[in-house]
Amino acid sequence: MNQQDELKSDGDVPPADMRTAVLKQREMLTSMISRAMRKLSRKCVPLLADRKALERRLTKALKEIPDCKHLYVMDAQGVQLVANITRQGPDLAHFGRDRSKRPYMQGILGSTNFRLSEAYISRNSKRPSLTAIRVIRDKNNKHVGFLGADYDLRELPATQGLYEESQTWRQIKGDPSIRGNLFQQHRVESEIDARLDDVMSLMTELMTHHGVFHGKLHFSSNRATIWLVDDPYCYRLLGLEDLTDPNTCLAYPHRPYTDKAIIPAKDIAPIFDMFRQLRFADENIYLRAGSINVCNGMVSLNFSCDGSHYIRYDEFLKNGMEFWFGTLGV
Repeated sequence: MNQQDELKSDGDVPPADMRTAVLKQREMLTSMISRAMRKLSRKCVPLLADRKALERRLTKALKEIPDCKHLYVMDAQGVQLVANITRQGPDLAHFGRDRSKRPYMQGILGSTNFRLSEAYISRNSKRPSLTAIRVIRDKNNKHVGFLGADYDLRELPATQGLYEESQTWRQIKGDPSIRGNLFQQHRVESEIDARLDDVMSLMTELMTHHGVFHGKLHFSSNRATIWLVDDPYCYRLLGLEDLTDPNTCLAYPHRPYTDKAIIPAKDIAPIFDMFRQLRFADENIYLRAGSINVCNGMVSLNFSCDGSHYIRYDEFLKNGMEFWFGTLGV
């Protein structure tokens, strides 16, 4: 089993959230990269005064360090002593480059001998990248230079499963200018508002019997977007005519309610009914768009104040109207 396989076997359990996923990935990459760079830094010490020998050593090492894009060595002041060593050969443009002011070089001395930078957009390729820096020390532990290694994020190994999206209620405030002028506007009845019974009945039918696992109803702009289990990578756009014509159901084959659903089929209609109440409850603060995803169990809401909410379906159904207008108050 190679080093990357070992790392992957440790990541069988999906991380709990995105921040944990990032942290675990960085920990695994640090473990993988730091050992190789520590060994290489020691081999570079006697070659620091010989550019050609140093470049030959880095060229050999590039084949031994997994997924590395560029290798280079700097002197004690952070000035590059060699060309960038790449898989395509030396890149001479970087010889003599002063990297001392780059973020990954700041504060490294005296705190650690190895650092894996935060991800950044590279100047040249304009792609998300990481840089690893190893302090080079001689046999007397004197700082004599730096070893650098650049990585392209898209080429790094995936060491764990995809994290689980949080089901905790989240409120995200929108455009302050819209919120500031909230009471200078009022709800104007849309065409969907006038046909809401028909629209919600059809959306419920599509979600419970025709394979729609994610549906978003845009009240203010008289449309809906739907995603189907048969074709999850593409959305379909339904206009008012589609949403009020039962013949629309003929365009989507009958499908049993997906076994991946968290939301019970019986709760789809009550969720849409809550959308109705939030749409008409107040002339200034009202629902502009709402969506249901049966597979992750989440309801999303976008209000006239441009605020957005993401909430688990059962919590959404449990909370009364007082909850929402206390939350949305300005």
